[in-house]
Amino acid sequence: MSAPIETFYIQSWATNIALLAQQMDCRLAAAVGSGTYKGEAASMVEQVGSVRAQKNGARGAAVRPIEAPTDRPWVFPEDYNLPQLVYKADELRMVVDPKSAFVQNAVSAMNRAKDDEIISAFFAARKTGKNGGTSTAFPSGQQVSVSLGGANSGLNIAKLRKAKRILLAADIDDSDPLYCAITAAQNDDLLNEYQVVSKEFNAGDAPLVEGNVLKRFLGFNFIHVEGLQTNGSGQRRVPCWAKSGMHLGIWNDIKTDISIRKDIEGLPTQLYVEGTFGATRTEEKKVVEIPCVES
Repeated sequence: MSAPIETFYIQSWATNIALLAQQMDCRLAAAVGSGTYKGEAASMVEQVGSVRAQKNGARGAAVRPIEAPTDRPWVFPEDYNLPQLVYKADELRMVVDPKSAFVQNAVSAMNRAKDDEIISAFFAARKTGKNGGTSTAFPSGQQVSVSLGGANSGLNIAKLRKAKRILLAADIDDSDPLYCAITAAQNDDLLNEYQVVSKEFNAGDAPLVEGNVLKRFLGFNFIHVEGLQTNGSGQRRVPCWAKSGMHLGIWNDIKTDISIRKDIEGLPTQLYVEGTFGATRTEEKKVVEIPCVES
């Protein structure tokens, strides 16, 4: 009797590694100011506020000095790391070397951490003063009502117009680009707005990329990022800002190190990725919050 044909069945192994769906780049860094620093904190700029000219007094009147308001915003660093161990015993049982994919995966996570620092800084207390000892909460006057354009509504034209009005009222320079970060939910909200999708309202300035991702509208450059925060009511906190109104400080940009861990049995390869960075608002008037309900 001949041997069963199943004897000649073979196994097939994957010869590559695919990363699961994820954000791989830092999407917000190009939309904010940035600088490199050393030390436990950094002041990126000395700020001088606006003053109003006064009319001359009577002939021979004493000089009346005007003091311009000054401030000094601070940014504080946060340390991140992501170590992974790859054991030789596991590699011997695989057809493909996983180390390159693991490092790429870790770098993607570190890029998202940069975005998380910027997202947190949109509405966190801002540190100012001589040594960063003054804390300023995000002002309620820079927040759009969640019910504007509809009770407990998502992102809509009325909310964007209000955000634009608040920013324009601050006399932000025309050369300072404006941005708005949105998740897929807010992108979908705006696709329901006729003014967004109609060519009649967007002649010469296509608002959509490939028909489904909002690119630019009402002077805002839109950035899709899923990590936006929510408030205590579960509403998405959508930020609108001028580029000069946010700052990313880099103490140690993303670095990788691959080494053998001789202190661990099996002598695994350690894939180590690290970075040190932080973010802050530079001015209250250059950031606006739009609370949005997500359905």
